Amino acid sequence: MPMTKPSELRKLPVSELQKRIQDTKKELMELRFQSSIGQLDKNHRVAEAKREIARMMTVLGEKAKGITVVSEAEAPAAKKPRAKKVQERSR
Repeated sequence: MPMTKPSELRKLPVSELQKRIQDTKKELMELRFQSSIGQLDKNHRVAEAKREIARMMTVLGEKAKGITVVSEAEAPAAKKPRAKKVQERSR
């Protein structure tokens, strides 16, 4: 299963997110089983699956709390605060 960006996950409905989480958890279980019997070829897939689940759970939590995340591309250009000049005091 290819990695999905959080911005793409945010567009999905809650039911689809829950289904993907279930599917990825099943995949993770199978990967762990393969690892335990020594048949796992792609060891990195275990960590990737964990990250995917965490990413989807985060987006699901955002949706439950009603949090809307604006990407940097969509956000208006914010002005950078100017650095204040620090004057040294002479003693």
